[in-house]
Amino acid sequence: MDTWADQLKNSADSGSYRLACSEDELRNCVREAGLVLYEAHLQGVKGKQNFLAAIALAAHLPAEFGMNWDALADALCDLSWSDMSSAPAVGYVLLLHDAKDSLGLSANDREIAEDIIADTVLYWQQRNKPFWIFYA
Repeated sequence: MDTWADQLKNSADSGSYRLACSEDELRNCVREAGLVLYEAHLQGVKGKQNFLAAIALAAHLPAEFGMNWDALADALCDLSWSDMSSAPAVGYVLLLHDAKDSLGLSANDREIAEDIIADTVLYWQQRNKPFWIFYA
């Protein structure tokens, strides 16, 4: 039977999910699977700029990150520069702490963010690389 760490390596099942285990368990499974973990803290986030700043900080986006939706979509689909070693990452996990249903965004901005997340997952699935988003 596959372990949860093995399942995390399966790009076909990757997607956006509410976290159903402890954050420590997720961290351990991500490490065991060889994936890269980014943790964004959304507590107190109000609006697009705060949301983008939280993601940029978590994913260690470069200083020239444009702080707009297009830049976020581009950055999440090209994480090769952020791989921690010379070998490419097996996959990626974005853990969104304190993620309310609204993500701290207006309805329109939340819809855009959710579309970017869905497109990012699909982008990486097409490259056989898992990209998971967990809401905690």
